[in-house]
Amino acid sequence: MGADAAGSSEPITTRTTNAAQTIRNNVLNLNSVLEIPSRMKIPMKVVILCGGQSTRIREDTGNRPKPLVEIGGRPILWHIMKTYAHYGFNDFVLCLGYRGDTIKEYFLNYDAMNSDFTMRLGRKSQIDFNGAHEEQDFRVTLADTGRDTMTGGRIKRIEKYVDGGGAFLVTYGDGLADVDIAQLVAFHKSHGKAATITTVRPRAHFGLIETASDGKVVKFIEKPQLDCWASAGFLVFERKVFDYIDADDCVLEGEPLERLAAEGQLMAYRHEGFFFAMDTYREYLYLNELWHSGKAPWRVWR
Repeated sequence: MGADAAGSSEPITTRTTNAAQTIRNNVLNLNSVLEIPSRMKIPMKVVILCGGQSTRIREDTGNRPKPLVEIGGRPILWHIMKTYAHYGFNDFVLCLGYRGDTIKEYFLNYDAMNSDFTMRLGRKSQIDFNGAHEEQDFRVTLADTGRDTMTGGRIKRIEKYVDGGGAFLVTYGDGLADVDIAQLVAFHKSHGKAATITTVRPRAHFGLIETASDGKVVKFIEKPQLDCWASAGFLVFERKVFDYIDADDCVLEGEPLERLAAEGQLMAYRHEGFFFAMDTYREYLYLNELWHSGKAPWRVWR
């Protein structure tokens, strides 16, 4: 009766099996179209080195760790995280060091300080947040990596927080850029090496002078862009990079990157756009001027 009523002589079990196979094929086809391999189901972590002090910019910043120094009323760390999140990378691991407790406090109080809320006092205390800030989907792991640990050692200490066997992102907590993170990751995947580092053309710290043999100045150029490439952070590492780091006193920019380069495992992603590291009070003022003028190149989010 069931087969005749459905207008088909095919057994129900066969039709069910075929339907399930069709669903599986459609899912496989969809994954193929979207180019989402199974290993990418685990979100790529963003590791940010946050252990630095603000020793050269304390005129206005007090004893805050450098990642909490504010640009436009927000910590420079917040700006860096917003850049990554704009490209879909919002699972962060923060390597804490100097005054890491203040960074923990910042995130513990984040919802309250960035939302209106209603609270009930007393033994049955309760807080209801009214509305939602734009960072609702951020996942932030705050890891104490030691006050005096070097950059490589900090990365080694958070190895347990980097899930799966895929790549992860690394950058410093004091540098802003308009790097296209999606293109950076695509470049890293294209070459198959262990590490990628973003490079930029640096500017000279002094004006350059060209002179004739008699001392006459032929040309003067004020702090030109140099014809070479320098590290800007914004790295992509495969997990095998952890094997290049041995102890807390390991400086990432020393033996690990030198070995990777010597073994042909380090590639450079050339960034022709904006990059600026905040090391001095003058640079702190410059970044704030850019933000308040509405001309901050790193503000890729809206």
